[in-house]
Amino acid sequence: MDRLPRVSISPGSYRLGPDNGTLTVRTGRTGAVAKAGHDLLLEVTSWSATLDAGEPTAIELTADATSLKVREGTGGMQALDDGDRANIEQTIDDEVLRREPIAFRSTEVTGTADGLSVQGELTLLGTTRPVAFDVAVADGRVHAVAVVRQTDFGMKPYSALFGALKVADEVKVAIDAELSI
Repeated sequence: MDRLPRVSISPGSYRLGPDNGTLTVRTGRTGAVAKAGHDLLLEVTSWSATLDAGEPTAIELTADATSLKVREGTGGMQALDDGDRANIEQTIDDEVLRREPIAFRSTEVTGTADGLSVQGELTLLGTTRPVAFDVAVADGRVHAVAVVRQTDFGMKPYSALFGALKVADEVKVAIDAELSI
């Protein structure tokens, strides 16, 4: 069996952020009246990351918890209006993320056939837990999706209607960015 070639990233320090990429959070819904709620696509509008490619390779990311904006709401009994979006954003600030810093720091990064395998520590609401994900590298871009379980960080997934409608515990955090030095 032939070994697959490793994708290489030229050595250097790459800066990622809203100017050259997107950081998004995708939520789902559960509960007896899940059909009434929306699956959300939230964009983090204030964040920065560095990918230091070398020996060793390291990745760090910080995000402003108050910068999440509702970009899309699918499903539900009716479409989201501007008031709904503002209410969701306020609830995230006040009740879910509570304006606390968000940070990720890699502890191990290894090359794979199509990018990087990353292990590290994510800090949410002052709780730090291990997170692992793969980063695809192609055409000068990076793309990664990490699944984060809110309860692992002491977070209670948001619920409404006396718990009959809940945000699913697992959310998907994705980054898509151009590699720029």
